[in-house]
Amino acid sequence: MKVGILSGGGDAPGINAVIRAVVRKGIQHYGYEMVGIKDGWRGLLEGEFLPLDLKAASGILPRGGSILGTSRTNPFKHERGAEKILENAEKAGIEAVVVIGGEDTLGVAYKMSKLGLKCVGVPKTIDNDLAGTDYTFGFHTAVAIATEALDRLHTTAEAHHRVIILEVMGRYTGFIALEAGLAGGADAILIPEKPFDIDEVCEYIKRRQVRGRNFSIIVVAEGAKPKGGAEIVYSKSVDEFGHIRLGGVGYYIGKEIEKRMGIETRVVVLGHLQRGGSPTAFDRILATRFGIAAIDLVHEGKFGYMVAIKGNEIISVPLKDVIGKRKTVNLELYDIASVFFG
Repeated sequence: MKVGILSGGGDAPGINAVIRAVVRKGIQHYGYEMVGIKDGWRGLLEGEFLPLDLKAASGILPRGGSILGTSRTNPFKHERGAEKILENAEKAGIEAVVVIGGEDTLGVAYKMSKLGLKCVGVPKTIDNDLAGTDYTFGFHTAVAIATEALDRLHTTAEAHHRVIILEVMGRYTGFIALEAGLAGGADAILIPEKPFDIDEVCEYIKRRQVRGRNFSIIVVAEGAKPKGGAEIVYSKSVDEFGHIRLGGVGYYIGKEIEKRMGIETRVVVLGHLQRGGSPTAFDRILATRFGIAAIDLVHEGKFGYMVAIKGNEIISVPLKDVIGKRKTVNLELYDIASVFFG
């Protein structure tokens, strides 16, 4: 059997670990021929492939990014996109595809599965908001990077008696902000699931001043929005899946704090630093387990499914149960974090 692999959407530390696992077991245990599909669904749309042998998959475990490249290509936005994908897969002799991606990329996999392309999904999103799985690889790395940033920001905030705001990724959910904020001792955490009141944020800062703490650290997810308001956008242009570019909520909050309290405020947007670099040990292991499970599903002929983790068990869930749903923050954890606000 000839099996293709693609990674779509935003990159996440651990993609290469998945590729390595799929290739190694696919070749050594099942005798499959493995082929890389370049730049997500675009590669199948345009017929761009590269051979994946044991040498190509060697040494990539600790590497960030994706050796296959990635894109946010939606073939259903292209003329005859789905038909071209089916034609190119047939020409290349690709009999099954391991699709590494988030809701958008896996949504395409689900639609293509119904059209006859045999797909197995591997969940990937920095935001950890994909339904059907407790964790996605890359999330742990992003939290670790954001936590280290908070540790560093604490010292400079204290030295300069400032408020420092750290804006992290989290378009629709606040998993990174919440877990990094809790681990990094943030004085306020603002997430999309709970629209914020800027007066409450100022109250947390005042509370610290009363206790003689003349600095504060605030973590905000990029998709957080004020009560009664809309999310702050960096650009109103949209990608092929209809997503606008968020960004700027940290600066909005910083200006409001300075205006209301007269306290010097600085903003740090962590941005793509959260995506880059080597995955943590946790993410390397999780991605490896996902890759092994994915090629096993291919061998079992169990297509139209996504691998996932529940507790510490690797399972499979139908793609139809994942698409169109979103996992949100457990507000019990947010309540725990809020004990330390102010």
